[in-house]
Amino acid sequence: MLWFENRKEDNTEDKTKMVVLQNLHTHCSWCDGKDSAEEMILHALSRGLDSIGFSAHSPMFYAPEYGMAEENVERYITEIRTLKEKYRDRIKVFCGLELDLYSGTDLSPFDYVIGSVHYLKRNGEYVGFDRKLQTVQNVIDTHFDGNGMRYAKSYYETLATLPERGKIDIVGHFDLITKHADSIKFFDEDSKVYRSYALEALDVLIKKIPLFEINTGAIARGYRKTPYPSAFLLKEIQKRGGSIVISSDCHDKNCLLQSFADAAELALACGFQETYVKTEQGFSPVSLDELKKRVMI
Repeated sequence: MLWFENRKEDNTEDKTKMVVLQNLHTHCSWCDGKDSAEEMILHALSRGLDSIGFSAHSPMFYAPEYGMAEENVERYITEIRTLKEKYRDRIKVFCGLELDLYSGTDLSPFDYVIGSVHYLKRNGEYVGFDRKLQTVQNVIDTHFDGNGMRYAKSYYETLATLPERGKIDIVGHFDLITKHADSIKFFDEDSKVYRSYALEALDVLIKKIPLFEINTGAIARGYRKTPYPSAFLLKEIQKRGGSIVISSDCHDKNCLLQSFADAAELALACGFQETYVKTEQGFSPVSLDELKKRVMI
């Protein structure tokens, strides 16, 4: 477990204060986030975070309104590194990237990479499905002949190709296509067919990418009452020896710790004892019980 140097092993209250509190999936004004990077850092400090990672959307020529402009990538990296130095005595800052599968961005300059699929390629067209309910229905009707299960199959087959894109540290919102599941069932998540598609992708990814995020972003935006992935999939990740990172997919500084305690509770119920945090040396485990206590203070 990752503790600070002056830990007191026999004092639960002190441990709660020492466990690292971090969010690695955050979006600032360099892409489609509401706040500047510095505003996010200042808010993180006010909420008691020890560390924050920025994960701007990679440039997407097929969706420039959501990703960074290609010419801004170096400026983004420079600003985050400048802020890292400016606040180094108060909070640890990491410069990451949320890579969309079809983006051609060089991954080497970043401290970590979250790999995600927000678009499906259909007959040469890049089709965005991380959208409002009616847009998703139109995608299914137009590109999958109204068949939600075919849509699910295409998503998971696409997701399974993430490792081909390079070194990725975290799988983002594994079952993103369930975004609207609280409102409408485009497919049956409990069916053997759906689960087989998801598990086939999981079996490929878990061999190449070490971490899966528990993502609370859809809760913050009012789409879901529970995080991604589902309890079924989290149990399968745990059964296969996978590890987790808790994040809020934050696009607004006020959502930095959105439902972290609920995510920790879900992870514990699915058999996990630890989540992971980014450090200068790599990723290190942190107790879920202690994290939940600290978030609830």
